[in-house]
This record gives sequence, structure tokens and C-alpha cells, in this order.
Amino acid sequence: MSSGGIRAAFRGRLGRFALDAAFDAPATGVTGLFGPSGCGKTTILRCVAGLTRLDEGYCAVNGEVWQDGRRFRPAHRRAIGYVFQEASLFPHLSVRRNLLYGAPGGVPPAAGTGVIGFDEVVALLGLARLLDRAPQHLSGGERQRVAVGRALLSQPKLLLMDEPLSALDRQTKEEILPFLERLHASLSLPILYVSHDMAEVERLADHLVLMEAGRVRTSGPLNALQSDPTLPLATSRDASVSLEAVVADYDPAYGLVALEVGGARFIVPSAPGARGEKRRVRIAAGDVSLTREAGGSSTILNILPVRIESASRLGDNEILAVLKLGPDAAGARLLARVTRKSWERLGLTQDMDVFAQVKSVALAPSSSVSSRFE
Repeated sequence: MSSGGIRAAFRGRLGRFALDAAFDAPATGVTGLFGPSGCGKTTILRCVAGLTRLDEGYCAVNGEVWQDGRRFRPAHRRAIGYVFQEASLFPHLSVRRNLLYGAPGGVPPAAGTGVIGFDEVVALLGLARLLDRAPQHLSGGERQRVAVGRALLSQPKLLLMDEPLSALDRQTKEEILPFLERLHASLSLPILYVSHDMAEVERLADHLVLMEAGRVRTSGPLNALQSDPTLPLATSRDASVSLEAVVADYDPAYGLVALEVGGARFIVPSAPGARGEKRRVRIAAGDVSLTREAGGSSTILNILPVRIESASRLGDNEILAVLKLGPDAAGARLLARVTRKSWERLGLTQDMDVFAQVKSVALAPSSSVSSRFE
């Protein structure tokens, strides 16, 4: 990896817990640290922040070394913003003053200085109408948005988010996720995002670090890990892939938007979008079926040419197929779960060119509602 990325490697024991984990991540976008509770995700975040010190460690951000063995930069000298599970706002300060507490000198940064501005943060996180309120008069989601804003106004080179939605109910999570997606889309600031909720990771992350029992099992682009049949993400019952798409066209007569991804175009019910606007689509393996021929009438709008890249057994009765989109199989990957009976009845094999029938596509951030065509 170039010096412009994030490189972390930590090894040591904390009580009975042993950590031996290393990964590289891009210097932009959201890198999700994903795994079961107790696997070491938060410990890594604390090591990166300098809040936990292991003698065997290395951490560098954009070429700036924060730890190299026993050479250690303390937490207060690391340019990080940290968002915890709880917002931990100062109850005696207004939202405005809580936000400014994170700013250098406690004052709004001057416009045109190349830093994250107060007005920019307020707009991104939808805080304008809350500035004069006290924290006790905010909802849980509003408090977390203020906590994120305070972290951003500290002018970090890296934002650390430790399960920031875990204390919120499902409805409140759905309210705050669009603000985090907006943050992701608007700022080039790299983010390390800890979660054990794959739905959050699918909506927010570009890069993924999979952890297990204090170790990094693997890391890489989100879609590549989602579609790897040797990993548990692909073999789980709710397996899916997340694809980056752009708006290509809109049909106002039927309220349908055309979204282009690598090797395919999806037609999806959606609000209008400007051409070139970026969207993220999620396609569950259980919502993809296969057919040898594309002809015939169907209520399914998305019937796409694919090539079966690989196939593996899931138990006794199912097949997991990894598909490559496009007539030349040069596009993005999809997953399909089909019964072994259907697989054998159609005579499907690896490297065969077939058609994928996509029954459902979920959109984020413009819509998180799954749209079915049956």
C-alpha cells in the first residue's frame, strides 16, 4: 500500500484476550471492522487511537507514523475524532457549545481555511434547528449526530466510530443512517467503522476487515468479500452483495430509475435522480434465480446475462453460485442461492452463460425500501 493509506498491526495480550491483527485500508471512504462481539474490533480502534498501548504495534495514517514498536505517540497528539456507542454530551452545554467544544480553541474554524467548517457540519448532519437545545431535550439519534459533529470539528485526519448505532432502536437507526451516508458521500475523510451489524456495513462501508477471535481473517473491498464463497458472508442465509451504481435514466410515466453498475443496468422503482448521481444497491442471493433463456413474459424487470463463475454446495439441498454480470462476464459479481434440484434439472455448470432474474433490489441512500417485481 502507498504511504497515503492506513496501516495497522497490533499484537499482545489484554488479560486473557490475545490480539494479533494487522490490516491495510484506503485513505478515503469507510472501512468496516466486522465480526462477532468479543473478536477485538474495539480493541483495534483503541490501539489506533492511542488509548490502549501494546508494545508490539505499528500504526501509520497517510504516511504519518503514530506507533512503531515502543515508539508511541500519545492519544492527545493523534489527529483523530472518536465517536463512541454513547454520545456523552456535556449536559450543561447547548448543542452549539457541545459542537464547538471539539473545535480547536472552541471557536468555529474560519471559512476558506481548507478545514471542516461549522456550517458544513451543521448542514451535513441536519443540526440547524437543534443548536440552542440542551442535550436532555434531544432524541438518541440527535445526540449521536451531535457527537459525530463534535468529532468532525476537531479536524481529524481519521474518524473512528465504535458501534455508534448499537444503543439505538431500529427506527432511530434508520433515521440516522442517511446522515452517515451523506457524511460518507461528502467528505474525503477516512473512517474506521466498528460494527457487528452487517446491514450497517452494507450501507456504509467501501472496504471491509473481517475479524475473528482477535485476528484479521481477511480484508478487501466490500463487494469482493461479500461474493467470496470461501467466507461466511457469502454462505450465510442473508448473504448479499453491495454494488455502486449511477443513475442513467428516469421514466416518469412508471416511476422507474435506470441504474448502471459494472456490466449491467437495473430498472428499479425510485424517486427521480439526476443522471450521474451515485446510488448503492444491495442484492440478496435469495432474490436471484437463474434461467437458460431470457425469452418469455415475466413480471421481473431485471433479467440479465451472467456467467457462472463458480458453484459450491450449501448443505445437501442448495447451491451457491457466484455470477459475473455482462455478456462478456467482465462486470460485477452477484450471488444466487438455488436448490440442487433446480440446478440439476437445468443442467447448470461452472463457466456456463445463463441469465439472472433479479426479483428484488434494495437502494441506499436514496431509498432503503426493497422493490419487488412479482
